[in-house]
Amino acid sequence: MAEKLRHIGVAERRARLALRQRLAVAARAASPEEVAGSLVALHGTDPATVYLAVGARLADAGKTVAEVDRALYEDRALVRMHGMRHTVFVFPTELAAVVHASTGLAIAAKARAGLIKDMTTGSDGRLTEEWLAEVEASALAALARRGQATVNELTRDEPRLKEQFTYGAGKSYESPHTVSSSLMRVLGVEGQVVRGRPLGSWTSSQFRWAVAPPHPELPPAEAQPELLRRWLAACGPATEGDLKWWTGWKVTDVRRALAAIGAVAVSLDDGVTGYVAAGDDGPVAGPSSPWAALLPGLDPTAMGWQERDWYLAPGLRSALFDRSGNVGPTVWWDGRVVGGWAQRASGEVVWRLLQPEGVGREALDAISTEAARLQAWLAPTRVTPRFRTPLERELSSG
Repeated sequence: MAEKLRHIGVAERRARLALRQRLAVAARAASPEEVAGSLVALHGTDPATVYLAVGARLADAGKTVAEVDRALYEDRALVRMHGMRHTVFVFPTELAAVVHASTGLAIAAKARAGLIKDMTTGSDGRLTEEWLAEVEASALAALARRGQATVNELTRDEPRLKEQFTYGAGKSYESPHTVSSSLMRVLGVEGQVVRGRPLGSWTSSQFRWAVAPPHPELPPAEAQPELLRRWLAACGPATEGDLKWWTGWKVTDVRRALAAIGAVAVSLDDGVTGYVAAGDDGPVAGPSSPWAALLPGLDPTAMGWQERDWYLAPGLRSALFDRSGNVGPTVWWDGRVVGGWAQRASGEVVWRLLQPEGVGREALDAISTEAARLQAWLAPTRVTPRFRTPLERELSSG
């Protein structure tokens, strides 16, 4: 007779989330490094998300910008690079080799092959693979000399980066592409370059480039289990579907990694099977008091699982997500999403409840406190999410 799996219900999943995602007040971190280490990855597609996600979890939110800048650009303890699902994240630098080998190698090979094909075809054979290799080596040498540089600065050192080719010739989407932007994108996916300091403030999406810090080349069969082990320690339990979605891997890779780390199967609600890291299947007590949080669009907690009903009621999604599935700013109370927030042009942080059940005076006071805390450290910066959602648009224009 098969051994009965231990059941982990919604209450315990929310308790784990509160502590391991650094959201309960008592679990807040002292540094951005602690936040990133606890979450494994911070979404970096919207640059502001990194700072807002860290600020929501720091004990001293007033130090958010200075401390994140220090970790990213001075100590280089964090690195912004391509990772899962061909998406830009901020990781602990110590994880760069694991992330690259586990998620980037296959994508990088396709990206380079695609560039060579598009470039050769779109230039009638004028721009060849050999030509690209020569230009690439020259550009990387120039970048190493400069330390950090914009694409425009690199084109002054290597003018051939300005060459253009026609992408999708004869198609409805035909357009001119410049070698510089296409090549830097491929080098980023390959882990040869990373994004450095932004050209403007911390909300800017225009970055300088830098040569990636050196790291060992790991075999994917070694890197994938390590990434999965870390993620389960932060986010378990998770279903096979959650793991496949978050990593972007094939289901066979997910199953192989689960077996390699000795992941433990547990039962979730509705008879669903989930997995936790080895030794993590014991009961977890929640924080001593309920908690509130205002998390940004694309926050790693709100986007952490594919199956979200245990913390996000399906009826809230139309207001809080855009059409591509990107989550906007969310208001949390004790382990579940209860509303959304936005910042107005005046700098005021405003919020609205969408699921008022179980949200009493204690919750309203705690949410108001978090809104004031966020508004205080944001001032005088104005943040507009890169991916606008219905509720965020409505609240910000009020």
